[in-house]
Amino acid sequence: MQTSRSTPVVLVSIVLAAALTGPARAHAAEHAAGHAAQPNTQHARQPGDARDAELIALLDRFVDALHERFPQWVGPSLGDERYNDRLSDSSPEAILAWEDRLRAFRSELAALDRAGFAEPDHLDADLLAYQLDEWLEVATLKRWQMPVNALSGPQVWLPQLGDRVPLNTPKHYDDYLSRLRQVPIAVGDAIDAMRLGIAEGRVPPRVVVEPTVAQAMSQTSARIKADPSASPFFSPFRRLDEGDPRRAEAMMLVADRIAPVYEELALFLQNEYLPATRETTAIAAGIDGPRAYEVAIREHTTLDLTPDPVHQIGLEEVARLRAEMMGVIARTDWPGNDTSWDDDDAKFSAFVEYLRTDERFYFTEPEDLLRGYRDIAKQIDAEMPKLFATLPRLPYGVREIPRFAAVSSPTAYYYSGSLEGGVPGWFMANTYALDQRPTYDMVALTLHEGVPGHHHQIALTQELEGVHPVRRLMGFTAFSEGWGLYAELLGLEVGEDRVDDGVYRGMYADPYDDFGHLNYQMWRAMRLVVDTGLHSKGWSRQRAIDYMLANSANTEVDTANEVNRYIGWPGQATAYMIGRMKIVELRERAQERLGGRFDIRAFHDALLLGGSIPLPVLEARIDRWIGAQLASD
Repeated sequence: MQTSRSTPVVLVSIVLAAALTGPARAHAAEHAAGHAAQPNTQHARQPGDARDAELIALLDRFVDALHERFPQWVGPSLGDERYNDRLSDSSPEAILAWEDRLRAFRSELAALDRAGFAEPDHLDADLLAYQLDEWLEVATLKRWQMPVNALSGPQVWLPQLGDRVPLNTPKHYDDYLSRLRQVPIAVGDAIDAMRLGIAEGRVPPRVVVEPTVAQAMSQTSARIKADPSASPFFSPFRRLDEGDPRRAEAMMLVADRIAPVYEELALFLQNEYLPATRETTAIAAGIDGPRAYEVAIREHTTLDLTPDPVHQIGLEEVARLRAEMMGVIARTDWPGNDTSWDDDDAKFSAFVEYLRTDERFYFTEPEDLLRGYRDIAKQIDAEMPKLFATLPRLPYGVREIPRFAAVSSPTAYYYSGSLEGGVPGWFMANTYALDQRPTYDMVALTLHEGVPGHHHQIALTQELEGVHPVRRLMGFTAFSEGWGLYAELLGLEVGEDRVDDGVYRGMYADPYDDFGHLNYQMWRAMRLVVDTGLHSKGWSRQRAIDYMLANSANTEVDTANEVNRYIGWPGQATAYMIGRMKIVELRERAQERLGGRFDIRAFHDALLLGGSIPLPVLEARIDRWIGAQLASD
């Protein structure tokens, strides 16, 4: 999404945030009653570990509770199939009960005697305390009462579940069928949550709900009613033999239970929910007021920031990047370079109009776009050992975003996989409206979503050894998205080509690709301005769109979708540039202090092999690493 949506990333913080804020997760209560959780002994300490037994036992129970609560997300990440036949329960009662469990875990953690803790104990305890405190603060906002928008909800994530879980054995298919039987309950729980939100006055802006009607209707289309095998819910069963009885049951479930409940959801959204939504766009205009936005910024950036300084950082970065972009424009073969211009603004506007309209920058066939991404990915793969001493074992591929979700989706996002579960990572690319998907963005986007970006960082986190599994599940937006944006910068450091004036630009040797890379950096800088503008400074949606179009080459479709995303997911977009700036600051600090002893591969290991952690914790980790390097001489 660009993430990164959410993302789709199977990490504890994102899973929890999804449960407490957005995508509905559910399963049949009567089904779960027969599956009491058993202790999971796979989390036992390694021989020789001098770890605190009480803390390890608490962490074990927490991971087990998390797995039981979110089986479809946590299970594949851990390679644990005990709850493969369940969807998580997103009923209001289950959500409130889970919040009680979080408070109990927090109290138990606070009561531990840390006197005998080793350094790994302190780190695990501090990280868990940080996460629990954040989740419990977010829980007070009752975001779960707004589970549906254009990027999340049962109309988005459930139809794609078959691509996210292991389907390698007969039991996997039996388990997936069990989950399909629970889909109507998941949808019903989302409707119940929205009705509670209406009753309490907690509803989202109308603009982020409008696309959901068509998304829900796509699961009950005339084509699916005529042929249930056309449903994405059925697609995994196409791999089975024609006579397999599971195929027949899956078609029956789609026809008799799943398609009808999505029609019910679409009618509810159209007739009951949309009329109750807000015309205002700022989160501060909602029932929870300005505090809701302040919580969101702290949650996503992991820093104690307020809207005003974030807005100012954004303005400064926009100005810096705009100047750099003008230098790149001068290196292109654009005919406008031979024309006199009254000022830089006029020249910039003319250049981006050229980028938005010239056919040379756009594919006409979806497969050509996907092939282009795959070719770039292969080029980058070969460069990875120059930057990293440690590479993940999990492979990744490029896949098309499903058409039912593509209209309201960003240009791309990443779905994490699982080595244990046999699921690869996926760079999901949007092939809808190809005349809005420019080629000059593709190098930067591949670096961000694939390697060395999201796939590299998340797969390494999942494959961490010698740490408790809770660390492999943790995720913080500022770290993961800051890393993704930093990964785009790494494109400057690999590749053999040079531009005409001898300036080394690595993967961005083509000046249009170089402009695309700066355009993506600009995009994230503008997010700081626009997100805070929308939610704390009274900006209208149109003002936000106009600002982004005036300062970037982003296309109108992407810009409108992005602004809708910022409206529906306040604060998340601020994490990218804040995280990237911190990583760059830490690298510059290490280079300055270590001089010729600085090793980029060792530095990247120090950044990534601690897992996804809050920015203050990352800073302390890198400072210790620098000190250790200096002491080793």
